[in-house]
Formats: sequence, structure tokens, C-alpha cells
Amino acid sequence: MVDKFKLDLTDIPKELKLIFKLLKSDSPAQLVIQNPELITNIDWEQFVDLTMHHRVYPVLSPKLKLMDDDIIPQYVKEFLYKQYQRNTFQMLYLSGEMERVGRTFAHDEIPLIFLKGPVLAYELYGDISLRTSSDLDMLIPINQLEKADTLLAEQGYQKDNYIKTVLNDWKWRHHHVTYFHPQKKIKLEVHWRLNPGPGKEPSFKEMWQRKCISKLTSFPVNVLGKEDMFLFLVSHGARHGWSRMRWLVDIRELLHQHMDWQLTKRLLKKYQLYQTGGQALILVEQLLDTKLTRGMKALTNHTCPKELAQKALFYYKQQVNLHTEPVPEAVANYHKHYLFSLMSTQQRLIFIMSFLYPYPEDQSTLPLPKAVHFLYFPLRPFLWAWRKTRKHALP
Repeated sequence: MVDKFKLDLTDIPKELKLIFKLLKSDSPAQLVIQNPELITNIDWEQFVDLTMHHRVYPVLSPKLKLMDDDIIPQYVKEFLYKQYQRNTFQMLYLSGEMERVGRTFAHDEIPLIFLKGPVLAYELYGDISLRTSSDLDMLIPINQLEKADTLLAEQGYQKDNYIKTVLNDWKWRHHHVTYFHPQKKIKLEVHWRLNPGPGKEPSFKEMWQRKCISKLTSFPVNVLGKEDMFLFLVSHGARHGWSRMRWLVDIRELLHQHMDWQLTKRLLKKYQLYQTGGQALILVEQLLDTKLTRGMKALTNHTCPKELAQKALFYYKQQVNLHTEPVPEAVANYHKHYLFSLMSTQQRLIFIMSFLYPYPEDQSTLPLPKAVHFLYFPLRPFLWAWRKTRKHALP
């Protein structure tokens, strides 16, 4: 039976629809010549804003540069090409630091897998200039965090101590800590999990066994194996509502490579990401015209991934930025319910139960000696109710 499900693209800005078309076309100039309505009444300022917001200008700029000025205004091409050049220099700069950090960690025998940055661009696109990155994300075993902290401090990195914790909840409620080098202006994110908890995910040992060695740098650096990379990109993109089109382009590029789909589906099921994987595949198939194999389509032929894919279009109907505070209240409320819809029944149960575990706010509300922090468990409902009462009592 043919699946006739189609995403409802109503209210998607015309400028973003044009970006979709250009991203999936090998001959964008010919596409526009044959379909002139695509550029009719286009707000080119909005087009540029959306291209930058979705971080797809490195992929689009080389295509637009070859198009005539009567199709794409010259100032649009020039601006995006300058951003493309700046990004290329940034990625080269990060590549050098990535190799240096990899070499330093290897010398101190700290297992290290790079998650994003230039190495991801190289593995997905074969060219570091075709993807943006503002920092370096790396994964290490949780028992190596203290050693890594000392090592990075010796290298001039400063730790952002934004994590507040009680009863070691940081180990599962958070997933990375941030470092910044004030002279180099480089940010590092050191992960001990792929995503914040609660939730199951592959252990570092499992991912280390399936890792690949990148050929990007002269000193070998490690990157996730293709199947673990799919899990990571799917979970990360879905968690952010696919609010950057770049994350879907990443998925598309990964699907063009050889993957063990039997293993991938087993991992998706084991870590309860099967529906999320289906969501990603529907989005790349319909928005980026990506052909799916029979094995891939098996993930999409259910109601849940279709509903999740449609829900993700909320983030395209408006220019949603979840990374800049404050997030508008309406967007924050939608995103909260969207994240809950991504969860399986078991994940929802664990998520709800996690509210019974003490939060740092409980410690702030009623400071107790560390030796009796266990009392926050029975006290938590009362402390939560007290904060809610005080919040409503304030003008």
C-alpha cells in the first residue's frame, strides 16, 4: 500500500520554501528558470535572515554564486559568500585546535570522541567549509572528567560553573560542561552523555568500540560510528525541534553513506528513539526530497512519527531560536509539550518520577548540612509547594 501522508506546509514562509527547493536541487539556476514563481515577491532580506538562522549558508552560497543577478540579487550572493569565507577560516581554526586537544588528551590517556565541529563536517560533507560550527563538542567517560578539567585548565581554558547540583543529580540531569579559552576565543563542550537525562543511551564503552578514526587531521581523532552518529544527530535535532534546517541537512548527508540499518534500528529500539528516527526521516524525505530505502521507510510507516514530523513544522512557521533567552512564553510552552510528545511511555514515566528527585532549588529554599541532604527526598513536595505559593504571592 502506498503511503500518501504529506506534511502540511501551510504558513511556512515563501522564503523558507525557496531555501528548501535550493537545498535539494543539483541545478538551482535551471530550477528557478523553469519555475519563476519561486522567486516572485521574495523578501530577500528575510531570505538572508532565514539562511543565516538555519545555518545553511555554507551549502547554499556555492550554489547561489553561480546564478545570474536577475535570479538572485548580487548583494545577497555577496553577503552569503562573505559569511561562507568567514566560516571556512573558522573551521580551519577549529580544526587546528581540535587536533591539538586530541593529541593532548591522547598523551594523558583520556579516551576522547569528537561529536561535532570540523570533524563532523568532514565526515558528513567531505569538506569542512560546508558546515558551520561555533565550538568543539567532545565526549569522554564520566570518570575522566576531573582529569580532563585539570588538563584543560593547564591549557588556559576556563570552566563555566553554571551547573548547580544536589545529591549528584548533575550526572544525569546534565550532559556537558563548558570551557572557554579567553585568548583563543574557543569554546569547548565536554560531554559525558550525548543528551541530558533522564533517559537511556549507549555507554561510552559501546560507542568507543564502534568509533571511527577521521582522516581530517594528521594526528588521528575519533568520531562516532555511523550508527551512533545517526542516534546522536536524531536525538539532538529532535530535542531542539529541528529549529535549524542544518540538522536535517546533516541527516540527509549521513543517509547517503553506508550504514548498518539492522544495527541502527536495534539501537533506536533499545534507546527508545524509534519514533524520533521516523520523524527525522519523514522530514528529510519531504522537505529535502531524500529517497529512503525500504529499511528506512519501516521507521516512517506509523502514526506517531508522522504526527511528530508535523509538530516540528511549528519551528519553521516562525523563526524560532531556542538558544537565546528569553524564549517567548508561547514558544516555551509549545516546546515543553513537544518534548513530552517525543517520549515513549516508559520515558514519560521516568521523566515524571524524576521530579521526585531533589533539585538544587530545594537546597536554596531550605539549606541543610550536606550530611542530611537525603532529607530533601521527603521534603521535596513541601518545598515545591512553598515556592509555588511564594511565586503566586509576589506581585
